[in-house]
Order: sequence, then structure tokens, then C-alpha cells
Amino acid sequence: MDWMNDLAPQWFWFALGLFLCAAEIIAPGVFLIWLGTAALVTGVLVWVLPIGVPLQVVIFAVLAVVAVYAGKKYVKDNPIHEADPKMNRRGARLEGEIALVTQAIEAGSGRVKLGDSEWNVHGPDTAAGARVRVVGAEGVVLLVEPM
Repeated sequence: MDWMNDLAPQWFWFALGLFLCAAEIIAPGVFLIWLGTAALVTGVLVWVLPIGVPLQVVIFAVLAVVAVYAGKKYVKDNPIHEADPKMNRRGARLEGEIALVTQAIEAGSGRVKLGDSEWNVHGPDTAAGARVRVVGAEGVVLLVEPM
């Protein structure tokens, strides 16, 4: 294995680290970035210190475990919050809107016109032509109450 020591192994670690970081961009999951960081740090240590290949692998393994643990703790302590919690939830965005009943709400079900769309609704019995307020949504069915 002397030929591996002659090849400037820091370039292997740098290449591995950059590959893993790039793979995180392609397949995000907040995991490969920590392994890539461990490989890059291993590359720096190998560049600065004369370390044999077996010890390099051990250093990478230890750094990988530490980096993944630290990364998990960081992500857990700093959760990602949505900029708009109602994004892609059109029913939730319609809460508070006023709709016109187009098909009478009988036995708890009916239809309303809201903007340029008609929606299935659940709510108290209401005659066609009445106005109702949207108070929530269950999937694609709006929940309404009389005005």
C-alpha cells in the first residue's frame, strides 16, 4: 500500500468531500453534507500532517460520526419554518371568504361559488342563493357557516 501514500491522498479526500457535497445538492436530505464536510476536514489534516492511509480512514470515520451527530443536533435545534404555511393549501387560503350557495346545503352537503370556481361544502342547511363564510377546509371540501 505504499503507492497510496505516494499519491498525495489529500486530493482523494478533497474530491470525495466535494462529490458528497454536490450529491447533497442533487439528492437533498441533510445527510451527505456532513459526510462531505468530514472528508474535506480529513483532506486538510492529511495535507498538513503525514498520516498513513489506515489512520486517515479512522479519522474520516470519527469525523463523519461527529459531523452527523452535530448536524442532526443543529437541524433539530433550528427547524425550518415555512414562509407561508398555507402555500399549496388552497382551501386553507380561502378561510374568511364569502361564497354564494349555488346548490342548497342539505343534510350537511352542498356547493358554493367562490371567485370563478365552485366548491363542495359541508355546513348547516342553507338555501341556494344565500351567502356563507368559509371557516375551514377538509381536503378539497370547504367548511362553511351562514352569514
